Amino acid sequence: MVAEAGDCTIRGHGPKHSLESADIISSEPTMLPMSAIAYQTLTSDAEVLEADGHGPKVMRLATGDFLKLFRRKHLISSEAIRPYAQRFADNAYVLREIGVPVPEIVGVYRLSSPKRTAVRYKGLPGITLRQAMKNAAPPQRRDLANRFGQLLAKLHEAGVYFRSLHLGNVLLLPDLRLGLIDFADMRLARKRLSLWKRRRNLKHMQRYDEDCRWLFEENIEDLKRGYKEISDQEDFFNE
Repeated sequence: MVAEAGDCTIRGHGPKHSLESADIISSEPTMLPMSAIAYQTLTSDAEVLEADGHGPKVMRLATGDFLKLFRRKHLISSEAIRPYAQRFADNAYVLREIGVPVPEIVGVYRLSSPKRTAVRYKGLPGITLRQAMKNAAPPQRRDLANRFGQLLAKLHEAGVYFRSLHLGNVLLLPDLRLGLIDFADMRLARKRLSLWKRRRNLKHMQRYDEDCRWLFEENIEDLKRGYKEISDQEDFFNE
């Protein structure tokens, strides 16, 4: 049994055939060069929201836009072929095409100094679904689990495999829609996801204790009900 109440372990039987969905081709802005002077001017009054030992990772600019920076971590890396900043922008386009709210991309850049790629975007209003779950009463949690089930099914049906999906990178918007942030590692298939990949996606989400409890223990039936409203492939929850 997959994701039974009180059970945060997924067990599956291997890949199954997945059915076709409409192909989605991205057309996000092309990466542009940005000089050191232009970068310094852009970020002179910026607020650093996230950083590591190598410098800023996310900044809020004076305009209110956000600048997310990506560092190439290895000499031989897929970052050299398809930079994460471009992936972020491309993935934002894909998600918008399937009706998922995402940040609006302003531009994609290759910085001369520091040696980074970057994406500038306008943030989404709202709070993370994790915050919303934490503050919600049980009836509201059931509704949120149902909404998340719908979002998850929409992604799977469109062929989107978002390995890092968790309640911390899902936003509850003021109009109660769910949006996504921080999706650079998302992958897009040409067909809707196989049952095996859907189970694998659930397993990754269950690594987070609070998410697991709220989704797969306390509100599993609401999660499944929401999923079933969008997809006819909900049986993988029970395999």
